[in-house]
Amino acid sequence: MPQPRTYRAPSPTAAALIVIGMLAMVAIPAGLALHAVKSPGALNVGANPSPHGYTWSLLLFVVPILVISLWFLPSAGLEIPQRAFWRTIGILAPIGCVLDVIFAQWFFCYPDPKATLGIEAPALGRPVPIEEYVFYLTGFITVLLLYVWLSEYWLAAYTVEDYAAEARASRRLLQFHPTSLVLGVALIAGAIIYKKWFSSVPEGWPGYFIVLVAGGLIPSASFYPVARRLINWRALSLTMFVILLVSLLWEATLALPYGWWNYQHAAMMGLFIGAWSGLPIEAVLVWLAVSYGTVILFEVVKIWQASGRPAREAFLGPKQDPS
Repeated sequence: MPQPRTYRAPSPTAAALIVIGMLAMVAIPAGLALHAVKSPGALNVGANPSPHGYTWSLLLFVVPILVISLWFLPSAGLEIPQRAFWRTIGILAPIGCVLDVIFAQWFFCYPDPKATLGIEAPALGRPVPIEEYVFYLTGFITVLLLYVWLSEYWLAAYTVEDYAAEARASRRLLQFHPTSLVLGVALIAGAIIYKKWFSSVPEGWPGYFIVLVAGGLIPSASFYPVARRLINWRALSLTMFVILLVSLLWEATLALPYGWWNYQHAAMMGLFIGAWSGLPIEAVLVWLAVSYGTVILFEVVKIWQASGRPAREAFLGPKQDPS
């Protein structure tokens, strides 16, 4: 009689590589197929083609927030780990808004003001539509809610629950991960080389890409050694795929063709997708970086709470006894 197969969970490193492989097996053939479009078609739009279109499109985040928080989680008898959840959002949402406050003047433009409510929000250089700040707040909440639901219910069999043990085993949560730093430096160097020697816009620097790499990999470079064992990698991979699908629907088929927002090409790497209205590759990568950084920070906050230690001691370690 055949014996049942025993399941061996992959190590955190193997799980991370599998997630990368899953993304690559979709991204590489899709990229080659899109690159085959040498003469992209142009969309002809009239005046005011999508009244308040950007405003209505925020439902792509608002509806999942309502469905997950008011239906999926309650029906499964689950509660959000609220303190960890809101602490994570309280850190990340302001950082996302800083992208507009500081960098919107160099990275973004908004060709059709009639696609918004017309309410201007403050930012350096020039104001931005109020929808921009709602976009980042609801985006981070959607990413984290989706991961929580997948991790705690849909893919709960792959969740590691022992946060207290991890907290006891970790003298400090802030632990340098050199691989993340090396990867970040390599990505930024590659982007600069491509922009200066191979792109159609060699002037300037790939500022948006640099910000995305820093935002995605700073949590990894600082906390990955502690968080990697507790990340539900299957939940993270599905979160990435869902958010990426929504992002591409949003940007490639709506936002750029109808002028809700666009990108200042001089601040991009210079790799544009012609079949998607010249969408820069940074727009494809942004929510992958957001999902990855959000989940790492969330898991670290949960470990910190399980430790019961003050923030300074938990993240930096106990003070040395002078004696």
